[in-house]
Amino acid sequence: DGATSTALLTRFFGALGADILIHIPDRMKEGYGPNGPAMKALAAKGAKVVITVDCGISAFDALEDAAAAGLDVIVVDHHVAEERLPKATAIINPNRLDETSPHRQLAAVGVAFLLVVAVNRAARARGFYGPSRAEPDLLQWLDIVALGTVCDQVRLTGVNRALVTQGLKVMARRANAGINALADVAKLDSKPEAWHLGFMLGPRINAGGRVGRPDLGARLLASDDPDAAMGLAQELDAFNTERREIEAQVLEQALGQAEEQSGAERALLFISGEGWHPGVIGIVASRIIERFHRPVCVAGISGGAAKGSGRSVPGIDLGAAVIAARQEGLLLNGGGHAMAAGFTVTREKLDALSAFLEARIASQQAELGEETGRTLFLDGALAVRAANTEIVQRLQQLAPFGQGNSEPRFVIPAARIGKADVVGENHVRLFLSGEDGGRLKAIAFRAADTPLGQALLGAGQVPLHVVGKLRVDNWMGRDE
Repeated sequence: DGATSTALLTRFFGALGADILIHIPDRMKEGYGPNGPAMKALAAKGAKVVITVDCGISAFDALEDAAAAGLDVIVVDHHVAEERLPKATAIINPNRLDETSPHRQLAAVGVAFLLVVAVNRAARARGFYGPSRAEPDLLQWLDIVALGTVCDQVRLTGVNRALVTQGLKVMARRANAGINALADVAKLDSKPEAWHLGFMLGPRINAGGRVGRPDLGARLLASDDPDAAMGLAQELDAFNTERREIEAQVLEQALGQAEEQSGAERALLFISGEGWHPGVIGIVASRIIERFHRPVCVAGISGGAAKGSGRSVPGIDLGAAVIAARQEGLLLNGGGHAMAAGFTVTREKLDALSAFLEARIASQQAELGEETGRTLFLDGALAVRAANTEIVQRLQQLAPFGQGNSEPRFVIPAARIGKADVVGENHVRLFLSGEDGGRLKAIAFRAADTPLGQALLGAGQVPLHVVGKLRVDNWMGRDE
Protein backbone atom coordinates (compact mmCIF):
# COMPACT_ATOMS: atom_id res chain seq x y z
CA ASP A 1 0.00 0.00 0.00
CA GLY A 2 2.83 2.39 0.84
CA ALA A 3 4.79 1.52 -2.30
CA THR A 4 1.81 2.07 -4.60
CA SER A 5 0.91 5.34 -2.83
CA THR A 6 4.50 6.54 -3.23
CA ALA A 7 4.60 5.61 -6.92
CA LEU A 8 1.25 7.29 -7.60
CA LEU A 9 2.27 10.59 -5.99
CA THR A 10 5.71 10.44 -7.64
CA ARG A 11 4.09 10.10 -11.06
CA PHE A 12 1.52 12.84 -10.43
CA PHE A 13 3.79 15.48 -8.92
CA GLY A 14 6.48 14.59 -11.46
CA ALA A 15 3.95 15.37 -14.19
CA LEU A 16 3.43 18.76 -12.53
CA GLY A 17 7.16 19.46 -12.67
CA ALA A 18 8.04 18.91 -9.01
CA ASP A 19 11.36 17.49 -7.83
CA ILE A 20 10.65 14.29 -5.90
CA LEU A 21 12.63 12.56 -3.17
CA ILE A 22 11.53 9.08 -2.12
CA HIS A 23 12.34 7.73 1.33
CA ILE A 24 11.05 4.31 2.41
CA PRO A 25 12.12 3.49 5.99
CA ASP A 26 14.34 0.43 6.42
CA ARG A 27 12.43 -1.96 8.71
CA MET A 28 15.61 -3.24 10.34
CA LYS A 29 17.24 0.13 11.00
CA GLU A 30 14.34 2.61 11.22
CA GLY A 31 11.23 0.57 11.93
CA TYR A 32 7.91 1.49 10.36
CA GLY A 33 6.76 4.96 9.42
CA PRO A 34 8.22 8.44 9.93
CA ASN A 35 11.18 8.94 12.23
CA GLY A 36 13.06 12.02 13.36
CA PRO A 37 16.44 11.30 11.70
CA ALA A 38 14.76 10.63 8.34
CA MET A 39 12.81 13.89 8.54
CA LYS A 40 15.95 15.87 9.35
CA ALA A 41 17.84 14.16 6.52
CA LEU A 42 15.10 15.07 4.02
CA ALA A 43 15.21 18.68 5.17
CA ALA A 44 19.00 18.68 4.75
CA LYS A 45 18.54 17.48 1.14
CA GLY A 46 16.35 20.51 0.43
CA ALA A 47 12.86 19.10 0.93
CA LYS A 48 10.22 21.66 1.89
CA VAL A 49 7.09 19.49 1.89
CA VAL A 50 6.92 15.89 3.07
CA ILE A 51 3.93 13.66 2.34
CA THR A 52 3.71 10.54 4.48
CA VAL A 53 1.72 7.70 2.89
CA ASP A 54 0.20 4.71 4.67
CA CYS A 55 1.71 6.01 7.90
CA GLY A 56 1.99 9.09 10.07
CA ILE A 57 -1.29 9.18 11.98
CA SER A 58 0.45 8.06 15.18
CA ALA A 59 3.95 9.48 14.50
CA PHE A 60 3.70 12.21 17.13
CA ASP A 61 7.40 12.59 17.98
CA ALA A 62 8.66 12.27 14.40
CA LEU A 63 6.30 14.97 13.12
CA GLU A 64 7.35 17.26 15.96
CA ASP A 65 10.92 16.81 14.72
CA ALA A 66 9.77 17.52 11.15
CA ALA A 67 8.13 20.77 12.20
CA ALA A 68 11.26 21.78 14.09
CA ALA A 69 13.27 21.14 10.90
CA GLY A 70 11.01 23.55 8.99
CA LEU A 71 9.09 20.93 7.01
CA ASP A 72 5.45 21.16 6.03
CA VAL A 73 4.07 17.64 6.49
CA ILE A 74 0.94 16.25 4.87
CA VAL A 75 -0.22 12.95 6.34
CA VAL A 76 -1.99 10.59 3.91
CA ASP A 77 -3.06 7.59 5.96
CA HIS A 78 -5.95 5.22 6.58
CA HIS A 79 -4.98 3.62 9.88
CA VAL A 80 -7.21 4.14 12.91
CA ALA A 81 -6.68 7.59 14.44
CA GLU A 82 -6.90 8.74 18.03
CA GLU A 83 -8.55 11.87 19.36
CA ARG A 84 -5.09 13.42 19.52
CA LEU A 85 -3.59 14.12 16.08
CA PRO A 86 0.08 14.65 15.21
CA LYS A 87 1.50 18.05 14.30
CA ALA A 88 1.10 18.50 10.54
CA THR A 89 0.03 20.98 7.88
CA ALA A 90 -2.78 18.63 6.84
CA ILE A 91 -4.00 15.18 7.88
CA ILE A 92 -6.01 13.30 5.25
CA ASN A 93 -7.43 10.12 6.74
CA PRO A 94 -10.94 8.66 6.33
CA ASN A 95 -10.54 7.08 9.78
CA ARG A 96 -10.09 10.30 11.73
CA LEU A 97 -12.57 10.43 14.59
CA ASP A 98 -13.98 13.71 13.25
CA GLU A 99 -14.33 12.42 9.68
CA THR A 100 -17.85 12.34 8.22
CA SER A 101 -17.00 10.64 4.91
CA PRO A 102 -18.56 7.20 4.34
CA HIS A 103 -15.39 5.97 2.60
CA ARG A 104 -13.65 4.57 5.66
CA GLN A 105 -12.65 1.40 3.81
CA LEU A 106 -10.15 3.18 1.53
CA ALA A 107 -6.57 1.94 1.43
CA ALA A 108 -3.86 4.58 1.68
CA VAL A 109 -3.42 4.48 -2.10
CA GLY A 110 -7.13 5.26 -2.47
CA VAL A 111 -6.72 8.25 -0.15
CA ALA A 112 -3.67 9.32 -2.17
CA PHE A 113 -5.66 9.06 -5.40
CA LEU A 114 -8.40 11.31 -4.02
CA LEU A 115 -5.68 13.78 -2.98
CA VAL A 116 -4.36 13.67 -6.56
CA VAL A 117 -7.88 14.30 -7.91
CA ALA A 118 -8.31 17.30 -5.59
CA VAL A 119 -4.90 18.85 -6.34
CA ASN A 120 -5.43 18.32 -10.07
CA ARG A 121 -8.82 20.03 -9.85
CA ALA A 122 -7.29 22.99 -7.97
CA ALA A 123 -4.42 23.25 -10.46
CA ARG A 124 -6.87 23.30 -13.36
CA ALA A 125 -8.99 26.00 -11.69
CA ARG A 126 -5.89 28.20 -11.21
CA GLY A 127 -4.86 27.95 -14.86
CA PHE A 128 -1.79 25.80 -14.12
CA TYR A 129 -2.27 23.73 -17.28
CA GLY A 130 -1.91 25.17 -20.75
CA PRO A 131 0.06 24.90 -24.01
CA SER A 132 3.35 24.37 -22.15
CA ARG A 133 2.00 21.82 -19.64
CA ALA A 134 -0.70 19.29 -20.45
CA GLU A 135 -3.08 18.11 -17.78
CA PRO A 136 -2.23 14.51 -16.83
CA ASP A 137 -4.73 11.71 -17.38
CA LEU A 138 -5.33 10.47 -13.84
CA LEU A 139 -7.17 7.33 -14.97
CA GLN A 140 -3.93 5.93 -16.45
CA TRP A 141 -2.69 5.32 -12.89
CA LEU A 142 -5.66 3.33 -11.66
CA ASP A 143 -3.68 0.11 -12.17
CA ILE A 144 -1.38 1.25 -9.36
CA VAL A 145 -4.40 2.16 -7.21
CA ALA A 146 -5.97 -1.26 -7.80
CA LEU A 147 -2.74 -3.05 -6.88
CA GLY A 148 -2.39 -1.27 -3.53
CA THR A 149 -6.09 -1.58 -2.70
CA VAL A 150 -6.20 -5.34 -3.28
CA CYS A 151 -2.90 -6.07 -1.56
CA ASP A 152 -3.82 -4.16 1.60
CA GLN A 153 -6.89 -6.39 1.95
CA VAL A 154 -9.33 -3.54 2.55
CA ARG A 155 -13.01 -4.08 1.80
CA LEU A 156 -13.79 -4.20 -1.92
CA THR A 157 -17.06 -2.33 -1.52
CA GLY A 158 -18.20 1.16 -2.52
CA VAL A 159 -15.49 3.35 -4.01
CA ASN A 160 -12.86 0.60 -3.60
CA ARG A 161 -14.88 -1.66 -5.87
CA ALA A 162 -14.96 1.05 -8.54
CA LEU A 163 -11.22 1.76 -8.22
CA VAL A 164 -10.26 -1.92 -8.53
CA THR A 165 -12.72 -2.71 -11.33
CA GLN A 166 -11.44 0.14 -13.48
CA GLY A 167 -7.84 -0.41 -12.37
CA LEU A 168 -7.88 -4.00 -13.61
CA LYS A 169 -9.06 -2.75 -17.02
CA VAL A 170 -6.16 -0.28 -17.12
CA MET A 171 -3.71 -2.99 -16.04
CA ALA A 172 -4.88 -5.25 -18.86
CA ARG A 173 -3.66 -2.60 -21.34
CA ARG A 174 -0.11 -3.18 -20.02
CA ALA A 175 0.84 0.51 -20.18
CA ASN A 176 2.86 0.59 -16.92
CA ALA A 177 6.44 -0.55 -17.55
CA GLY A 178 6.96 -1.61 -13.94
CA ILE A 179 3.78 -3.68 -13.65
CA ASN A 180 4.51 -5.25 -17.05
CA ALA A 181 7.98 -6.33 -15.95
CA LEU A 182 6.63 -7.66 -12.68
CA ALA A 183 3.92 -9.65 -14.49
CA ASP A 184 6.55 -11.12 -16.81
CA VAL A 185 8.85 -12.34 -14.02
CA ALA A 186 5.79 -13.71 -12.18
CA LYS A 187 4.74 -15.50 -15.42
CA LEU A 188 1.37 -13.77 -15.44
CA ASP A 189 0.27 -13.78 -19.06
CA SER A 190 -3.52 -13.90 -18.68
CA LYS A 191 -6.01 -11.11 -18.10
CA PRO A 192 -5.30 -9.82 -14.57
CA GLU A 193 -7.78 -10.57 -11.80
CA ALA A 194 -7.76 -9.36 -8.20
CA TRP A 195 -6.20 -12.58 -6.90
CA HIS A 196 -3.25 -12.19 -9.30
CA LEU A 197 -2.52 -8.84 -7.64
CA GLY A 198 -2.74 -10.24 -4.13
CA PHE A 199 -0.82 -13.47 -4.63
CA MET A 200 1.57 -12.87 -7.55
CA LEU A 201 2.39 -9.16 -7.90
CA GLY A 202 1.98 -7.84 -4.34
CA PRO A 203 4.42 -10.23 -2.62
CA ARG A 204 7.14 -9.30 -5.10
CA ILE A 205 6.55 -5.56 -4.64
CA ASN A 206 6.89 -6.03 -0.88
CA ALA A 207 9.88 -8.37 -1.03
CA GLY A 208 12.50 -5.62 -1.24
CA GLY A 209 11.25 -3.94 1.92
CA ARG A 210 11.14 -7.26 3.73
CA VAL A 211 14.72 -8.34 3.08
CA GLY A 212 16.88 -5.32 2.33
CA ARG A 213 15.91 -2.80 -0.39
CA PRO A 214 12.75 -1.01 0.77
CA ASP A 215 12.59 1.49 -2.10
CA LEU A 216 12.64 -1.01 -4.98
CA GLY A 217 8.88 -1.58 -5.20
CA ALA A 218 8.01 2.12 -5.34
CA ARG A 219 10.76 2.84 -7.88
CA LEU A 220 9.60 -0.04 -10.07
CA LEU A 221 6.01 1.21 -10.16
CA ALA A 222 7.16 4.77 -10.90
CA SER A 223 9.49 3.75 -13.74
CA ASP A 224 8.78 4.37 -17.44
CA ASP A 225 11.97 2.68 -18.65
CA PRO A 226 11.19 -0.94 -19.72
CA ASP A 227 14.83 -2.08 -19.39
CA ALA A 228 15.31 -0.49 -15.96
CA ALA A 229 11.92 -1.84 -14.86
CA MET A 230 12.85 -5.39 -15.88
CA GLY A 231 16.08 -5.13 -13.89
CA LEU A 232 14.18 -3.98 -10.81
CA ALA A 233 11.52 -6.68 -11.27
CA GLN A 234 14.15 -9.41 -11.51
CA GLU A 235 15.84 -8.09 -8.38
CA LEU A 236 12.51 -8.11 -6.54
CA ASP A 237 11.80 -11.64 -7.75
CA ALA A 238 15.14 -12.79 -6.32
CA PHE A 239 14.37 -11.03 -3.04
CA ASN A 240 10.99 -12.76 -3.00
CA THR A 241 12.69 -16.15 -3.23
CA GLU A 242 14.98 -15.17 -0.35
CA ARG A 243 11.96 -13.95 1.60
CA ARG A 244 10.27 -17.32 1.21
CA GLU A 245 13.30 -19.11 2.60
CA ILE A 246 13.48 -16.82 5.64
CA GLU A 247 9.71 -17.07 6.11
CA ALA A 248 9.83 -20.88 6.08
CA GLN A 249 12.46 -20.91 8.83
CA VAL A 250 10.54 -18.51 11.07
CA LEU A 251 7.21 -20.23 10.39
CA GLU A 252 8.58 -23.61 11.45
CA GLN A 253 9.64 -22.19 14.81
CA ALA A 254 6.47 -20.14 15.27
CA LEU A 255 4.14 -23.07 14.60
CA GLY A 256 5.50 -24.92 17.61
CA GLN A 257 4.47 -22.08 19.91
CA ALA A 258 1.13 -21.74 18.14
CA GLU A 259 0.37 -25.43 18.70
CA GLU A 260 1.09 -25.10 22.42
CA GLN A 261 -1.04 -21.97 22.83
CA SER A 262 -3.93 -23.21 20.70
CA GLY A 263 -4.69 -25.95 23.21
CA ALA A 264 -5.11 -23.40 25.99
CA GLU A 265 -8.23 -21.85 24.38
CA ARG A 266 -6.55 -18.47 24.12
CA ALA A 267 -8.42 -15.70 22.31
CA LEU A 268 -5.12 -14.49 20.81
CA LEU A 269 -1.99 -16.38 19.81
CA PHE A 270 1.02 -14.25 20.84
CA ILE A 271 4.25 -15.72 19.50
CA SER A 272 7.78 -14.37 19.74
CA GLY A 273 11.29 -15.49 18.87
CA GLU A 274 14.87 -14.32 19.12
CA GLY A 275 16.27 -12.91 15.89
CA TRP A 276 13.17 -13.43 13.79
CA HIS A 277 13.38 -11.20 10.71
CA PRO A 278 10.90 -8.30 11.04
CA GLY A 279 10.31 -8.38 7.29
CA VAL A 280 8.51 -11.75 7.40
CA ILE A 281 6.65 -11.72 10.73
CA GLY A 282 3.49 -10.30 9.15
CA ILE A 283 3.40 -13.06 6.55
CA VAL A 284 4.07 -15.66 9.26
CA ALA A 285 1.13 -14.27 11.24
CA SER A 286 -1.06 -14.68 8.14
CA ARG A 287 0.09 -18.28 7.69
CA ILE A 288 -0.69 -19.12 11.32
CA ILE A 289 -4.13 -17.54 11.15
CA GLU A 290 -4.92 -19.79 8.18
CA ARG A 291 -4.37 -22.81 10.42
CA PHE A 292 -5.76 -21.70 13.77
CA HIS A 293 -8.51 -19.21 12.79
CA ARG A 294 -7.93 -16.75 15.61
CA PRO A 295 -6.07 -13.42 15.93
CA VAL A 296 -2.28 -13.77 15.86
CA CYS A 297 0.63 -11.53 16.84
CA VAL A 298 4.19 -12.50 15.90
CA ALA A 299 7.16 -10.60 17.32
CA GLY A 300 10.85 -10.79 16.44
CA ILE A 301 13.16 -9.95 19.36
CA SER A 302 16.46 -8.17 18.77
CA GLY A 303 18.50 -6.66 21.58
CA GLY A 304 16.27 -4.95 24.10
CA ALA A 305 13.20 -4.60 21.90
CA ALA A 306 10.82 -6.60 19.75
CA LYS A 307 9.01 -5.64 16.56
CA GLY A 308 5.64 -7.28 16.11
CA SER A 309 2.99 -7.70 13.46
CA GLY A 310 -0.55 -8.94 13.93
CA ARG A 311 -3.38 -10.25 11.79
CA SER A 312 -7.01 -10.61 12.82
CA VAL A 313 -10.22 -12.36 11.85
CA PRO A 314 -13.52 -10.72 10.83
CA GLY A 315 -15.29 -9.16 13.80
CA ILE A 316 -12.18 -8.59 15.92
CA ASP A 317 -10.54 -5.13 15.76
CA LEU A 318 -6.86 -5.82 16.41
CA GLY A 319 -5.76 -2.28 15.52
CA ALA A 320 -7.92 -0.78 18.27
CA ALA A 321 -6.44 -3.21 20.79
CA VAL A 322 -2.86 -2.28 19.80
CA ILE A 323 -3.64 1.44 20.03
CA ALA A 324 -5.10 0.86 23.50
CA ALA A 325 -1.87 -0.92 24.49
CA ARG A 326 0.17 2.06 23.34
CA GLN A 327 -2.05 4.43 25.30
CA GLU A 328 -1.45 2.22 28.38
CA GLY A 329 2.29 2.76 27.98
CA LEU A 330 3.04 -0.82 26.96
CA LEU A 331 4.47 0.05 23.52
CA LEU A 332 7.20 2.24 22.12
CA ASN A 333 4.93 2.72 19.12
CA GLY A 334 2.13 0.91 17.37
CA GLY A 335 -1.10 1.17 15.43
CA GLY A 336 -3.09 -0.39 12.65
CA HIS A 337 -6.61 -1.14 11.51
CA ALA A 338 -9.16 -3.84 12.25
CA MET A 339 -7.49 -6.69 10.35
CA ALA A 340 -3.80 -5.85 10.80
CA ALA A 341 -1.51 -4.03 13.21
CA GLY A 342 2.15 -3.44 13.97
CA PHE A 343 4.02 -2.50 17.13
CA THR A 344 7.40 -2.10 18.83
CA VAL A 345 7.75 -3.14 22.47
CA THR A 346 10.62 -3.48 24.93
CA ARG A 347 11.67 -7.03 25.76
CA GLU A 348 10.62 -6.54 29.41
CA LYS A 349 7.04 -5.69 28.48
CA LEU A 350 6.40 -8.57 26.05
CA ASP A 351 4.51 -10.68 28.61
CA ALA A 352 2.50 -7.71 29.85
CA LEU A 353 1.58 -6.82 26.27
CA SER A 354 0.51 -10.39 25.54
CA ALA A 355 -1.73 -10.44 28.63
CA PHE A 356 -3.22 -7.03 27.79
CA LEU A 357 -4.04 -7.95 24.18
CA GLU A 358 -5.43 -11.32 25.25
CA ALA A 359 -7.86 -9.58 27.63
CA ARG A 360 -8.92 -7.02 25.01
CA ILE A 361 -9.49 -9.63 22.30
CA ALA A 362 -11.32 -11.97 24.70
CA SER A 363 -13.60 -9.07 25.63
CA GLN A 364 -14.40 -8.42 21.96
CA GLN A 365 -15.13 -12.11 21.41
CA ALA A 366 -17.47 -12.17 24.40
CA GLU A 367 -19.41 -9.24 22.93
CA LEU A 368 -19.80 -11.14 19.66
CA GLY A 369 -21.27 -14.06 21.57
CA GLU A 370 -19.94 -16.70 19.18
CA GLU A 371 -16.74 -18.40 18.16
CA THR A 372 -14.97 -16.04 15.81
CA GLY A 373 -13.35 -17.14 12.59
CA ARG A 374 -14.42 -20.81 12.74
CA THR A 375 -17.57 -20.63 10.63
CA LEU A 376 -17.17 -21.57 6.97
CA PHE A 377 -19.77 -19.77 4.87
CA LEU A 378 -20.78 -21.49 1.63
CA ASP A 379 -22.56 -20.05 -1.39
CA GLY A 380 -23.95 -23.31 -2.74
CA ALA A 381 -23.44 -26.99 -3.54
CA LEU A 382 -22.31 -28.31 -6.92
CA ALA A 383 -22.00 -31.68 -8.58
CA VAL A 384 -18.56 -32.27 -10.08
CA ARG A 385 -19.88 -31.99 -13.65
CA ALA A 386 -21.58 -28.67 -12.81
CA ALA A 387 -18.22 -27.09 -11.95
CA ASN A 388 -17.48 -25.92 -15.48
CA THR A 389 -16.06 -22.89 -17.29
CA GLU A 390 -19.53 -21.51 -17.99
CA ILE A 391 -20.38 -21.08 -14.33
CA VAL A 392 -16.95 -19.52 -13.65
CA GLN A 393 -17.55 -16.94 -16.37
CA ARG A 394 -20.96 -16.11 -14.94
CA LEU A 395 -19.50 -15.71 -11.46
CA GLN A 396 -16.91 -13.28 -12.84
CA GLN A 397 -19.73 -10.75 -13.26
CA LEU A 398 -19.58 -10.39 -9.45
CA ALA A 399 -15.84 -9.60 -9.47
CA PRO A 400 -13.56 -8.11 -8.20
CA PHE A 401 -13.44 -10.36 -5.17
CA GLY A 402 -11.78 -9.61 -1.85
CA GLN A 403 -12.59 -8.40 1.65
CA GLY A 404 -16.28 -7.51 1.86
CA ASN A 405 -17.02 -9.23 -1.46
CA SER A 406 -15.73 -12.75 -0.99
CA GLU A 407 -15.13 -15.01 -3.93
CA PRO A 408 -18.00 -17.54 -4.02
CA ARG A 409 -17.22 -20.76 -2.18
CA PHE A 410 -18.92 -24.04 -3.06
CA VAL A 411 -19.10 -27.52 -1.59
CA ILE A 412 -18.91 -30.60 -3.76
CA PRO A 413 -20.61 -33.32 -1.67
CA ALA A 414 -19.29 -36.86 -1.50
CA ALA A 415 -16.52 -36.36 -4.06
CA ARG A 416 -13.93 -39.07 -4.53
CA ILE A 417 -10.23 -38.37 -5.01
CA GLY A 418 -8.94 -40.21 -8.03
CA LYS A 419 -5.36 -39.04 -7.56
CA ALA A 420 -3.50 -36.78 -5.12
CA ASP A 421 0.16 -35.75 -5.10
CA VAL A 422 2.49 -32.98 -3.95
CA VAL A 423 3.55 -30.36 -6.49
CA GLY A 424 5.50 -27.09 -6.47
CA GLU A 425 6.05 -25.41 -3.14
CA ASN A 426 4.28 -27.81 -0.80
CA HIS A 427 0.95 -27.75 -2.69
CA VAL A 428 -1.42 -30.72 -2.89
CA ARG A 429 -2.87 -31.37 -6.35
CA LEU A 430 -5.83 -33.70 -6.73
CA PHE A 431 -8.39 -34.92 -9.22
CA LEU A 432 -11.99 -35.23 -8.05
CA SER A 433 -14.63 -37.47 -9.53
CA GLY A 434 -18.35 -37.56 -8.83
CA GLU A 435 -21.21 -39.96 -9.16
CA ASP A 436 -22.29 -38.02 -12.25
CA GLY A 437 -19.12 -39.06 -14.03
CA GLY A 438 -17.57 -35.58 -13.96
CA ARG A 439 -13.90 -34.90 -13.27
CA LEU A 440 -12.39 -31.81 -11.69
CA LYS A 441 -8.82 -30.75 -11.01
CA ALA A 442 -8.16 -29.05 -7.65
CA ILE A 443 -5.26 -27.71 -5.61
CA ALA A 444 -4.74 -26.98 -1.92
CA PHE A 445 -1.96 -24.39 -1.65
CA ARG A 446 0.82 -24.80 0.97
CA ALA A 447 -1.08 -27.75 2.43
CA ALA A 448 1.19 -30.80 2.10
CA ASP A 449 2.36 -30.72 5.72
CA THR A 450 -0.99 -29.65 7.23
CA PRO A 451 -3.80 -31.87 8.55
CA LEU A 452 -5.83 -30.89 5.46
CA GLY A 453 -3.07 -31.94 3.08
CA GLN A 454 -2.42 -35.20 4.89
CA ALA A 455 -6.14 -36.02 4.83
CA LEU A 456 -6.33 -35.37 1.10
CA LEU A 457 -3.20 -37.39 0.32
CA GLY A 458 -4.43 -40.34 2.35
CA ALA A 459 -8.11 -40.29 1.45
CA GLY A 460 -7.98 -42.82 -1.38
CA GLN A 461 -11.53 -43.54 -2.57
CA VAL A 462 -13.20 -42.42 0.67
CA PRO A 463 -15.91 -39.88 -0.27
CA LEU A 464 -15.26 -36.39 1.09
CA HIS A 465 -17.19 -33.14 1.09
CA VAL A 466 -14.74 -30.80 -0.64
CA VAL A 467 -15.04 -27.00 -0.34
CA GLY A 468 -13.32 -24.59 -2.69
CA LYS A 469 -13.45 -21.74 -5.17
CA LEU A 470 -13.80 -22.12 -8.93
CA ARG A 471 -11.18 -20.78 -11.33
CA VAL A 472 -10.45 -21.30 -15.01
CA ASP A 473 -7.17 -23.14 -15.59
CA ASN A 474 -5.70 -22.13 -18.93
CA TRP A 475 -3.03 -24.57 -20.09
CA MET A 476 -1.65 -24.72 -23.63
CA GLY A 477 -4.52 -22.55 -24.84
CA ARG A 478 -7.19 -24.82 -23.38
CA ASP A 479 -9.60 -23.68 -20.68
CA GLU A 480 -10.64 -26.14 -17.99
